[in-house]
Amino acid sequence: MSLYTISPRLSFGDTLAAGVLAQCGNDPLDLAGITLLLPNRRTQRTVREAFLRRSGGRPLMLPRLLALGDLDDDEMLFNGFQGLGSADGAVEALAPAIPPLRRRLLLSRLVMAKGDETGRPYTPDQALRLADELARLLDQVQTADCDLGRLGTLAPDRYAAHWTRIVEFLAIVAQVWPTLLAAEGCLDPADRRNRLLRAQAVAWQQVPPRGRVIAAGITGSLPAAAEVLAVVARLPGGMVVLPGLDREMDDDSWQALDDSHPQYALKTLLAVIGCERQAVADWPQTGENDPSLADPSRVRLISEAMRPAQTTHRWRDLSTGAAAPLDERATAGITRLDCPDQRQEALAIALLMRQTLQTAERTAALVTPDRDLARRVSAELARWHIRVDDSAGRPLAVTPPGAFLRLTATMVAERFAPVPLLSVLKHPLAGAGLEPAIFRDAARRLEMAVLRGVRPGPGIAGLRAALLASEAVGGDDLDGLAMLLDALEQCCQEFVTLMEQDEAPFADLLEAHMRLAEALAGTAAMPGPLRLWAEDAGDTAASWARDLGDTASVLDTIVPGRYPAVLDGLMTGTGVRQEFGNHPRLAILGPMEARLRHADLLILGGLNEDVWPPQTAIDPWMSRPMRGEFGLPQPEQRVGHAAHDFAALFCAPQVVLTRAEKIDGTPTVPSRWLLRLDTVLTAAGLPRLGCRAPWLSWVSRLDQPDRYDLGRRPAPCPPVALRPRKLSVTRIETWMRDPYAIYAQYILGLRALKALDEDPGAGDYGTLVHRALELFQRRYPQALPADPHAALLACGEQVFAETIARPAVWAFWWPRFERLARWVAQEETARRPLVRETHVEARGKLDLGDFLLTATADRLDLLQDGTLAILDYKTGQPPSDKEVLAGFAPQLPLEALIAQSGGFDGVPGRPVSDLQFWHLKGNTDGGEARSVKTKDKPLGELVTEALDGVRGLIRAFDDPETPYLARPHPERAPKWSDYLHLARVREWSAGEGESE
Repeated sequence: MSLYTISPRLSFGDTLAAGVLAQCGNDPLDLAGITLLLPNRRTQRTVREAFLRRSGGRPLMLPRLLALGDLDDDEMLFNGFQGLGSADGAVEALAPAIPPLRRRLLLSRLVMAKGDETGRPYTPDQALRLADELARLLDQVQTADCDLGRLGTLAPDRYAAHWTRIVEFLAIVAQVWPTLLAAEGCLDPADRRNRLLRAQAVAWQQVPPRGRVIAAGITGSLPAAAEVLAVVARLPGGMVVLPGLDREMDDDSWQALDDSHPQYALKTLLAVIGCERQAVADWPQTGENDPSLADPSRVRLISEAMRPAQTTHRWRDLSTGAAAPLDERATAGITRLDCPDQRQEALAIALLMRQTLQTAERTAALVTPDRDLARRVSAELARWHIRVDDSAGRPLAVTPPGAFLRLTATMVAERFAPVPLLSVLKHPLAGAGLEPAIFRDAARRLEMAVLRGVRPGPGIAGLRAALLASEAVGGDDLDGLAMLLDALEQCCQEFVTLMEQDEAPFADLLEAHMRLAEALAGTAAMPGPLRLWAEDAGDTAASWARDLGDTASVLDTIVPGRYPAVLDGLMTGTGVRQEFGNHPRLAILGPMEARLRHADLLILGGLNEDVWPPQTAIDPWMSRPMRGEFGLPQPEQRVGHAAHDFAALFCAPQVVLTRAEKIDGTPTVPSRWLLRLDTVLTAAGLPRLGCRAPWLSWVSRLDQPDRYDLGRRPAPCPPVALRPRKLSVTRIETWMRDPYAIYAQYILGLRALKALDEDPGAGDYGTLVHRALELFQRRYPQALPADPHAALLACGEQVFAETIARPAVWAFWWPRFERLARWVAQEETARRPLVRETHVEARGKLDLGDFLLTATADRLDLLQDGTLAILDYKTGQPPSDKEVLAGFAPQLPLEALIAQSGGFDGVPGRPVSDLQFWHLKGNTDGGEARSVKTKDKPLGELVTEALDGVRGLIRAFDDPETPYLARPHPERAPKWSDYLHLARVREWSAGEGESE
């Protein structure tokens, strides 16, 4: 038998290539006759690059590189091993592997037909998620060579009842699926791969190949692959090259290995081959004594750290001298960075990679299973305009074409609601056949006209109705927006028609949706398909859509409202790799492919428990005893694979270990491997791993400004000619409390935009209550109806009609109105005999020379004694008497001033005897009527003081040197303002000590 191993100190790919080239000498035909079996397709590229480096750039005829097939990071099985040939033609007679999308849809259909335990059918998206789990179970069962027919015997009486129900559900894969698969004329990918491998093993046993066969870097975690390696090891020209076999481990530890140990898979493989580990030789290699490599003690250090739990008591021997000592050479070249959070970890890694580029030809790679960390590092490198190759690629769903497909489906499903509609209109691919500039401009104007504020009616018809009702649009603007809606309707009509049906064939929905996306992506100058399916992401999206279209009929009819969720689910697992434009000396890799790659600096990131190693997943189908009884490996096997990758990478010459102490604010636990390393180093009397370079200090300073300018309170002084000469009584209060708000609103002309798809807020509730009370007073200006409460509720129903269907209005606002209506009815019954006539929403003004004061009074009552009472409705908290008397709430005194002077339309000038707030709380009491108590001060004096205050403000702001300060008296500042962010209050208030 020919078995070899390559030390983890060496670059596996380069050492393998060097050994193969040395065996072939200068005969290029000899090299071409070699068949090289590798773990998976991603490692083929790594080995090709290694041969290129070792050849010195001279042309080569490479060996035949074939992927044996293995689990990737997401436990999805590769489709396999194509056509090594067989003596009896068994390989050629195998049925093809079922396409992945078709498999998912077929399993989804079976799940939907099965239904849940109550017999209720699953929705298509729920069925798709369950189908993915069933597919994973099928792959695991077939990989482990377990018998599906035994599933029905897995839940005896000693297990809980719910396991019995699960086993009954699994009849889908045990009984129905094999029959359906046979009717398809296909095999499951894992099953077909196993058959190919075993057929190849038999073929080589019967007729050994003429050329050499070298199996390299394969741990034999697949039973069928292990059988192939056993055959290769016995072939006349066969060799098996194992990655990082530990031949120095003591026998007690070797015998105690379990699934979570990095050497367990190799131990199992050697048992299948029938070889002792001491019989495995070193691969013929060069450069073993290269000073740039890690010291051999590094391998011993990681071996000690990975000891099985049963023999960790031998760590004490490191300090007593019973074992060979470890010295600082074992940790030379290793750096550990414990970063405060994810962002700083990503930025530190990006700095490390950026520094690598300062040295010519030096390379660096980040190795991590944490996809979020990988994306963060890519984003941080972009600040230096560096695009890095991420071997896992980007999910199709977040690429421009993938996002566009998802957004357009959601837009139609939600009947053109503002948020999904605007998400599509502002997407870079959207064009609807118009000139891009015209389309973008129309989309922005449509947003301002009808999409902000309360949601318009559903569909394009609802948008048209809202557009016609909008006061902000007219003339040419209306024509331009109508053109946009026409173009949008033309693109979407077919898909909209299908989505409005109770049920529709999934294939028809998909086809109509793709036509919509292509039409909507077009511009006046370029057809939609050319824009939508462009570049790497578009090409991947087109292939995915084509494959899905070929098999969409499997799913039959679905409820159209579930279509977006089904589309999202079907995109899951499809990635997009950027083939061009990546930096040639930087890479982001997954752990498996990284162990065969070469890089001058390896950064092992995300070293937290449940990330690296991964969390031990809970099997949704079987308990641990059930898995063991059935013959499936325990979940810890994944930990063992991850540990093997980590141990191999740890022995590279230059290694940086990084982790985040907190993720999303939650403290993390360091990886068990880091904790074991700390323990071993302490036992050996060595310092723990750390970092001498101030990377974290540089990270904190990278975005730190030279100085902090807390800003100053804004104090604009516009020319007097631009200052307002007309304000309402309510804005006078704002003028006193926050002059900057007056400046922003009346001089700059700024208004706060309403939110998209805005739910009615507190201000809207107050408006509705005011309108209901106004309607009631106008209907019954003199005598009250027999049942005032019922009449007021009828007025409320009329006013609330447009918003009553909203859940928040129905659940919260209407009950409040019912309670306050009861109180108002009682108050009106008691008050009406005292009132001669009532004026509601009365408009008034008072000319103060070169300044006009305006007001709209909620209610003016002419009392029987000939005086006026002014009432103000407040659904929020009314101002206190103290604020009114101090002049900081001048609304009612100023309305009294206008009323006394006869400034309200249709209301004769009379003395004012009462200023009253109606606090319409809507609680159990309903409301409260509170008159302003002026203490010893006559009401007329209060009115005079209010007038003097207004004149003082006018005089002050007629001075060109008087600024419009933001919140000059913080303790008297308004409770809310639309202009706080514009005034940058949070910046300067911190410097001035103002509490926000």
